[in-house]
Amino acid sequence: MPSDCLFCRIIAGELPSSLVHSDDSIFAIRDISPQAPTHILILSRKHVASVSDLSGADEAIVGKLFAAAAEIAKREGIAKGGYRLVVNTGRDAGQTVDHLHVHMLGGRHMSWPPG
Repeated sequence: MPSDCLFCRIIAGELPSSLVHSDDSIFAIRDISPQAPTHILILSRKHVASVSDLSGADEAIVGKLFAAAAEIAKREGIAKGGYRLVVNTGRDAGQTVDHLHVHMLGGRHMSWPPG
């Protein structure tokens, strides 16, 4: 765990968060600056900086992130109406924390295209 990684510190319990989900592989929290009525960050417990840093050994992480998203959406009551999953990769895409995570946005109508 990089000592300067914000999300690693949150997962380790060093910083406060609003926990939504926790298991052996995934940690999910409410975003502190929500962009929708439901805005949850779904984090890999394993530190991987971004999608660009994934390898074949990390395939299970991606599956677990999306499976957790489906479970969380049902619990949050947004599964039926729909929700958006966003993974920002790199600074130009808006990634501000170098730790693999998925934004779950829901609870309102989303327009297309985003950004």
